[in-house]
Amino acid sequence: MTPAERQMAFVFALRSHGVTNPDVLKAMEATPRADFIEGVFRDRAYEDTPLPIACGQTISQPGVVGVMTQALEVTRRCKVLEIGTGSGYQAAVLAPLARRVYTIERHRRLARAARALFERLGLHTITVVHGDGSLGLPEQAPFDRIILTAAAEDPPGPLLEQLRPGGIMVLPVGQSHAVQTLLKVVKTDAGLDYVDLGPVRFVPLVAGVAQDVLD
Repeated sequence: MTPAERQMAFVFALRSHGVTNPDVLKAMEATPRADFIEGVFRDRAYEDTPLPIACGQTISQPGVVGVMTQALEVTRRCKVLEIGTGSGYQAAVLAPLARRVYTIERHRRLARAARALFERLGLHTITVVHGDGSLGLPEQAPFDRIILTAAAEDPPGPLLEQLRPGGIMVLPVGQSHAVQTLLKVVKTDAGLDYVDLGPVRFVPLVAGVAQDVLD
């Protein structure tokens, strides 16, 4: 398959998941997923499937990244918080859509690698923080948008508190070893509105900072 054919298949897969927002499609087309994958799996970068990365984590399926990004309804005025940097792919997709992206990663090795990659790609509106994502980033709150790339049993209270009124949170919820539900949460003056975006499967949200071997 030629590069052009791979790109066409990639966009077709996104559209098959219901990703139709032109800005989201453009951002994902412009973000080379292969840059965020190492080793033998790089050849599978344009497949619509999750792939393993370091520290026992995964890079999400492009279709799911597209659905989550579209549901977040990011504008150029938005300050976004991501919980779970991982490979950095989701943050890189968000960067051209938002004013600023803060992303928290509990694994120092992943945070360091993502920071270096963003620098190499010239993505200077992303700030990587090595820390406990379950606590959010209160010193930078409130956020217009919050996205979690790990599953919580319920939307975490500290993160909801850091979401601006009128803001949107997108996250997987459910037990770590069962099928989870992707939720869109809109914070209104009257409370929280929930939209079910369908079943997903993510690694669980873990509190604390990982004690990686390389720390």
